[in-house]
Amino acid sequence: MNGLLMIGISILVLGGAYLTYGRWLANTWGIDPNAKTPAYTKEDGVDYIPTPKAVVFSHQFSSIAGAGPVTGPIIAAMFGWVPVLLWILIGGIFFGAVHDFGALYASVKNEGKSIGSIIEKYIGKAGRKFFFLFAWIFTLLVIAAFSDIVANTFNGINKDGSLNTPNAAAASISMLFIIVAMVFGVFIRYKKPNQGLQFIIGIILLISMLAIGIACPLYFGKSTWLIVTFIYLFLASITPMWLLMQPRDYLSAFLLIAMIIGAVLGVVVANPPMNLPAFTGFEVNGKLLFPTLFVTIACGAVSGFHSLVSSETSSKQVKNEKDMLTIGFGSMLLESLLGVVALVVVGYAAKGGVMPEGTPFSIFAGNVAGFLGLLGIPQHVATCIMTMCVSALALTSLDSVARIGRMSLQELFADDSKEEKDKSTFIRLMTNKYVATILTLVVGLILSLGGYNNVWPLFGAANQLLSALVLIALAVFLKTTNRKGFMLWAPMAIMLCVTFTALVQAVLAIGKKLFITGNFVFLTDGLQLIFALLLIGLGFMVAISCFKKLFGNNNEVDSKNATA
Repeated sequence: MNGLLMIGISILVLGGAYLTYGRWLANTWGIDPNAKTPAYTKEDGVDYIPTPKAVVFSHQFSSIAGAGPVTGPIIAAMFGWVPVLLWILIGGIFFGAVHDFGALYASVKNEGKSIGSIIEKYIGKAGRKFFFLFAWIFTLLVIAAFSDIVANTFNGINKDGSLNTPNAAAASISMLFIIVAMVFGVFIRYKKPNQGLQFIIGIILLISMLAIGIACPLYFGKSTWLIVTFIYLFLASITPMWLLMQPRDYLSAFLLIAMIIGAVLGVVVANPPMNLPAFTGFEVNGKLLFPTLFVTIACGAVSGFHSLVSSETSSKQVKNEKDMLTIGFGSMLLESLLGVVALVVVGYAAKGGVMPEGTPFSIFAGNVAGFLGLLGIPQHVATCIMTMCVSALALTSLDSVARIGRMSLQELFADDSKEEKDKSTFIRLMTNKYVATILTLVVGLILSLGGYNNVWPLFGAANQLLSALVLIALAVFLKTTNRKGFMLWAPMAIMLCVTFTALVQAVLAIGKKLFITGNFVFLTDGLQLIFALLLIGLGFMVAISCFKKLFGNNNEVDSKNATA
């Protein structure tokens, strides 16, 4: 099979799934286009803001399309292209899209509350506390992994002292994105242009930023960009959605969708062959197909992180319930298509059935830039644009996860049973958005010092375990509100088996370093061991709490929940 045929089949399968399975889910669970969404009933101008579908879709897609759909398929391609393609398509439709849409749906139907708060409502306070602690620890891993990726991608100085112009140009464009997004956000907020004018202005701004950034690269080292990244994350966490994240994600979505379209068009012109074997075996380089494949390919198939975006930010912006299918289900399928494109790229880049050298990002950016060159785009320009695109994949997820991490820590210590004046100083301190943001970013920064490669394996397992826990919680919500939830049972059981297996393997591997090989490093291995054990324990406790409710007595369903 060549790359063109693979992408063609994937588009048909994913598009067909949206028109059939997605619509069936919406009809089965129930959509009320006349209902007042939380964006209206709790509008505050900061998080709860009625927003057009295209803008919320842009936020959702930009936030979830992080490093995963590029990194995962390229690494997992060591098992051959067939298992990777099958998991992206099957996982993306029946696991990921259902998970993302379900989280968004449950949150909108529950006043825009987060998954943790939904767990408290339908399962209990203990489950809520466990979940928010789990979610906060998970966001720390995402911040650590993705911030290191971004800083490396912006690094304009090579190890030998030479200048890296594509990286420096990508950094320049990204800084322009932040400044221009805030100005654009103010313009939209107060001038309220129609969607057509907003679209045209967005395209003009995007082209201008690309041109200026390529012409004026910023040459700074990795450590400088790491500091700049965390300053940006602080701002993204505390500013109103309309001021920074909404307009930035809107502009980024143009760039990311254009990247996918350009890559697909490049594949049409190049018609690249798949130079990787269809299947290489159930064990490669000492790694077993199960669970490695299903943990490595996260965002392109199913990702627990997406539920945090769906319930913590996107659900608070949904203007009409009928928009949820496009925002939740549609954005996940588009990300699956990006995963297929990444698979085609690595298949083409392989030589003689051997995986290409380099990082997944460099493999993807370099080869897609080559595809774009076939469309008449100068190679230098194409390389700068693609480097910007892959950095945007990580940065747009980073700003969302920083905000989600702050909110998770606040909700972990929140006590709604008391008036603000009756709360202890410690509780008021931990629920302060500035303190919660600083604590989240400081711990994330410490973890990032260990490097992306050391954090990613644990991040993948934690991410997939989060998806399993969310699927169980959604099954409880659907059961409690007398909605059909059988479509979640197989995904949640499979993901639980996958993730607990992967986490136990991670603990054993770190234990081997500590007790056998002697190359145990506390900063990296020690923190990973602590986090892995915490994730296993918390995941087990959340799962037990949810299962008790899921398989409990149906008579326990109260009338309030049954009509939610």
